[in-house]
Amino acid sequence: MVEGMYAQYVKLAAPRARQPLLLWHGGGLTGVTWETTPDGRPGWQMYFLRQGHDVYVSDAVERGRAGWARYPEIFAGEPVFRTMGEGWGLFRVGPQEGWSRDPARRKAFPDTLFPVAAWDAFARQSVPRWSTTDSQIQAAYNDYVEKVCPCVIVVHSQGGNFAFNAALAAPGKVRAVVAIEPSGTPSAMTDASPLKDVPHLIVWGDHFGDSPFWQRIRGNVERWAGAIRDAGGTADILDLPAEGVRGNSHMLMMDRNSDEVAARIQSWMERRGLMR
Repeated sequence: MVEGMYAQYVKLAAPRARQPLLLWHGGGLTGVTWETTPDGRPGWQMYFLRQGHDVYVSDAVERGRAGWARYPEIFAGEPVFRTMGEGWGLFRVGPQEGWSRDPARRKAFPDTLFPVAAWDAFARQSVPRWSTTDSQIQAAYNDYVEKVCPCVIVVHSQGGNFAFNAALAAPGKVRAVVAIEPSGTPSAMTDASPLKDVPHLIVWGDHFGDSPFWQRIRGNVERWAGAIRDAGGTADILDLPAEGVRGNSHMLMMDRNSDEVAARIQSWMERRGLMR
């Protein structure tokens, strides 16, 4: 059996949330993203359980506990392996030229909130990924939504496009989408009108001025948010630096202020009527 995904859940005896919360990870990562931070603090899985949500954590097709399949017989192409230092600049912990194998020589942004002393622990969470399996991943996520929802989806990075498309495929099943620095969107020609009753929140960290790559990604995502609004829906933006919160990396759920960020998301869900 191949092309399945892994999911585990914790259900509360008396949840406050009206629907379960599904946590979807980003590229080269797994559900461990949500379980603990690299420096050993409880992750968002525990934070949102404490706020009264039933919480599901998953590993997408070909990631972590889901396992992967033979290539090229089943998966087209070969796996991609992220190097230990690639994310230093890509995830906006510091300038890429500030990366060093020697921890004592690494240069992060002076205000970074990522726990830089735990970078090596974070690097150990990276797993192989494919660039040719989007259709299999999307199909499994769509089946997941059909099986366990109605729900609220909290999604990170590469997972953003999968969540946007899952909501388009089953708008009656998805009560809201919270996208943490999503890196992809449906095509510019996609009709966003099915999402008019599915509120979206998009959350951005800091140091976009240091990354033309992320400036381009952010422009695409905010155009998609505009398409949702033009179709009569809700697409709110939580720009943390604009609200006076400086130094967040791409890995917001691991930064030293991760609970503060989660609290702002929780407040948004409260305002959207997603809690009892």
